[in-house]
Amino acid sequence: MLKFKVLKVVLISFALLFSTNFVFSQHGENHETEEQTKEFNPGEMIMNHIGDEYGWHITTIGDTHITIPLPVILYSEKSGFHVFMSSKFHHGHESYQNFKIATGKDNRYKGKVVEMIDGKEVRPYDISITKNTLSLFISVAFLLWMFISVAKAYSERKGKAPKGMQSFLEPLIVFVRDDIAKASLGEKKYLKFTPYLLTIFFFIFLNNLLGLVPIFPGGANLTGNIAITMVLAIFTFVITTVNGTKTYWAHLINTPGVPWWLKLPVPLMPFVEILGIFIKPFVLMVRLFANITAGHIVALGFFSLIFLFAEMGGPIAGYGGAVFSVSFTIFLSLLELLVAFIQAYVFTLLSALYFGMATEESH
Repeated sequence: MLKFKVLKVVLISFALLFSTNFVFSQHGENHETEEQTKEFNPGEMIMNHIGDEYGWHITTIGDTHITIPLPVILYSEKSGFHVFMSSKFHHGHESYQNFKIATGKDNRYKGKVVEMIDGKEVRPYDISITKNTLSLFISVAFLLWMFISVAKAYSERKGKAPKGMQSFLEPLIVFVRDDIAKASLGEKKYLKFTPYLLTIFFFIFLNNLLGLVPIFPGGANLTGNIAITMVLAIFTFVITTVNGTKTYWAHLINTPGVPWWLKLPVPLMPFVEILGIFIKPFVLMVRLFANITAGHIVALGFFSLIFLFAEMGGPIAGYGGAVFSVSFTIFLSLLELLVAFIQAYVFTLLSALYFGMATEESH
């Protein structure tokens, strides 16, 4: 039974992985495409850090950019498939095989790979391994290692006290099982949905934490990317819809306890209830995306005050502002640790509640 649950978690993880790769390859941005200016631009710095890119920028020492190049995979209707490393673009300053990274303040393709055809920028089909995609691979691999290790430990140490990774994860696993799945779905139905709920909880929680780590393999804003939150919300929507019972659909069309004049002659309540089917996953998507992105923006905003103070008042003002900025940045980073857990909990809890409503039995 335990091995079967682990297999379900593995399958769900791979489904999340491959469903998301194409989606947010289309939304990739590259913070190295703009020419460096002497004047510090906090807005540009913040957007560069929370955006996606075709290479994983580690740091800059002088004029040298230390970046992990990633595969660029393109399909052009004119010239077919092209596969090469992002280093061919030389940090966005050069073109390669008629492809380049678009620049320009008002360019709708800014930060994305475009092909130059007859002097025009044309967007090819882009399934490149971007920074967020690589982060997704890393997090899924780590999740699989965690779940398989814990499942193996349960099999080998049956009846014994948990140890190692098992003892570290067991409180969280029991929390999701008892306080989320069982509380929302009941004793009879919670086992069916627990593997999915465990997967999204640990997936979101892990990537929220990795987003707070400033060095590789952390630093990618994965759960702050609306493509990944959209795919997670779609999974919840599909599972809710597929498992909806006859009672669930009947209550949507003929909501009990609602005055008849809200149903006839204008079906106001049925319209609202059916609209709610799509609003619920939309809210899931936006809530996670907005909260994680906002946390990064506020923290980076305080951090950028150091450079703004230095530009306005010189080195002394910069050092003085650093004390204030770093203090608030540390405080916000600690607060983000709590937010990382809360957002994983809220997404998982709401998904469980939607499953509970969809599988309700007639009274």
